[in-house]
Amino acid sequence: MGLIKKKALPIPEDCKGLEIKVQSSTCTGERVIGFYDRKTHELKYSELVQSDDDIRNYYKKYGIRYDQ
Repeated sequence: MGLIKKKALPIPEDCKGLEIKVQSSTCTGERVIGFYDRKTHELKYSELVQSDDDIRNYYKKYGIRYDQ
């Protein structure tokens, strides 16, 4: 259907200038995506990733262009 377009969320203030990164667990292989802070090594606003579509949707959610 897709008649309603969702407006992108603004990038959270504490995440401006941070890169988006996908991290994987070495034990379970579970992947999460979020804004990565290199200083604290923290992944902020993280979400579970089950497919490449989830990664694209995360970028789209914040109105960021996804190049891959």
